[in-house]
Amino acid sequence: MNLPAPASPAGQLPPVEPHVIASAVEDLTPRLRKKLDAAIERCAGLAVTASGQIVSISWGEDAVVTLTPGPSGTIADPGAARCGCLLAPRCLHRAAVLSACPIAAADLPETSEPVAGASPGSDAPLDPVPGQKTAQETVQNTTGRAAPEAGPGSRQMAAAAGLWDAAAAVLAGGVPGAGAIPQAELLRAAHTARLAGLHRAEAAALRVVRGVRAARARHDGHRLADLVSALGELLLTAGRLAAADPDPALVGTARRAYRQGEALKVYGVCREPVISATGYGGVVTHLVAEDGRWFSVADVRPGGSARARGAATATVALGAAALDHARLARGGLLISGATISPEGRLGAGRGVRANPVAGLSWSASPLADLFARPLAETAGATFSGNPWHDPQDGGGAGQPVGCDLVIVGAEGDRVLARELPPRAEPGGGADAFPASAGRSGADGSLRGPLVRLAPADSHPDLAHVANLRQLASRPGLRVRVIGRLDPDRAATLRPLAIGPVPGAGPTLRLPAEWMDRADLGYDRLRGSHLPSREDCRPWEEAAEAGTDPVAAAPLWRARRLVELAVSGGRRAVAESARGDSLAQRAALRRAGFATAADLVDALTAEADRRTRDVFGRLADSGGDRYAWTWLAAAVHLTATERALVRGSWYDGRARCAPGERAG
Repeated sequence: MNLPAPASPAGQLPPVEPHVIASAVEDLTPRLRKKLDAAIERCAGLAVTASGQIVSISWGEDAVVTLTPGPSGTIADPGAARCGCLLAPRCLHRAAVLSACPIAAADLPETSEPVAGASPGSDAPLDPVPGQKTAQETVQNTTGRAAPEAGPGSRQMAAAAGLWDAAAAVLAGGVPGAGAIPQAELLRAAHTARLAGLHRAEAAALRVVRGVRAARARHDGHRLADLVSALGELLLTAGRLAAADPDPALVGTARRAYRQGEALKVYGVCREPVISATGYGGVVTHLVAEDGRWFSVADVRPGGSARARGAATATVALGAAALDHARLARGGLLISGATISPEGRLGAGRGVRANPVAGLSWSASPLADLFARPLAETAGATFSGNPWHDPQDGGGAGQPVGCDLVIVGAEGDRVLARELPPRAEPGGGADAFPASAGRSGADGSLRGPLVRLAPADSHPDLAHVANLRQLASRPGLRVRVIGRLDPDRAATLRPLAIGPVPGAGPTLRLPAEWMDRADLGYDRLRGSHLPSREDCRPWEEAAEAGTDPVAAAPLWRARRLVELAVSGGRRAVAESARGDSLAQRAALRRAGFATAADLVDALTAEADRRTRDVFGRLADSGGDRYAWTWLAAAVHLTATERALVRGSWYDGRARCAPGERAG
């Protein structure tokens, strides 16, 4: 099936505000609306010319669409898009071009200037929505705290109901049926949500539209799982708001502004290259303050992989500090008047003063404290929260963690390792591991689960994959790792940087200028950086990853149905029920996932439900029940998979984390 691709010719079209696209589509006659998807597909082959800020797209001699972006580079006014044909402005040419343009971001641009009224060190929310108390804490469903009594107003509830209806229509049609008309209706609902102050729901709606466009265009960077997650979050947020749920986290904030912070002394931990599917590239340098808080300095701009490589040694735009990212990752900064975003990003406001200071080794406090917490404890805290949190919130699984590991083998592109026990402090006072470090019993086996080290980014221009191959070649090697927990895979860590483990034993031998750490995305390990194979005695005779509790569970059957509903629509789910639905439900029940089996049964039954009018003709049964049934299955599936991932970080002999019960 050939789906029309909302292409951006030569990448020259400016971003457009959602309400401008929605208005252009609404102005079309029913006859022209039927031709809109084909017209959008044709946009990919049209000639695009740019003269300064003005962009022109020619449909023919008498039909030239002219786009005039505003000062921000965005088409925010319907009058900024004009066509020379006789039907303008209610013409197909103008609507097709606007629908082919990228969608402007939901949030206002971040500002590195402090927010008025925010005191240094204040944790008050930024840019509160009118009527929302600034002292309220974010309330998650998974916590035992009671939600505040004040709920959304009637205007917000009406806007949320409109978002629900538009999202339910997209779900019913799936990607094949989510053409320009359903997208425009969702964009109109998103704009209404913005006017009502529902910023989180608006952002989720725009992510859904972008995901649908990428799916229909078959973009290389598109992931169906991301679209499923975005649609699930939109339906969950809109449905709860429409039902007057008082949780303030459902509203969100208008922008991620910086606030004035206190004086900071931060130390570099590592650099992380960034290459996005939308053509952006750069670097993020992670820092830790003396009190253990994480901060970062980002330099991400259009440019892709080339920009990511060049930004590794680019100058840090922070005060007058003459440091590049390579030196900052191994040095430190003393900052006064710091501006800090809610995610911990340091800004370069006018009042910021920064001076370089000497860096610290990973074995010196406060950096050494990053490796003192067991991975199981960290994973339990990270994955115990609500998996449907606001994606714009920082922390969670995205925050780096530290650990000490010993390499035990390889499996495909992953390195297998075991966690070393806490460090001992001999009488001499020097931090070291005892001779029996890493062994937990008489059989000499390492404690804890088998940790899978997967590349943080497999892009061929980065060094992650090559460096992991070097580590896999030395079973028995001890390494100190900074990385991120993977929320979707069992006991999987994506390392960002590595260093030697203090004390005796085979470990890395890095150059002095590297300050005992290697950024896996930039620094390439050589044979001279590793101990000899004779010094690396394998801790285990044969390392096998064993059974992945997430991959081995029959939950993939439920996941396939949930994703099929998005990729194929309601009819595709109904057709799948005529196949092996009984076998799917039986397999889920045999494995103890009775609730998942019931939800799969309910979803297929609702997808195939049809009502008839008084004359016996098929009638529209409505999409509300189907949307709620799909949402229940998606939410339960996400929570179950998260529980399995969390449990995989504990001892491999235990299927669940302490305090949890299987099934």
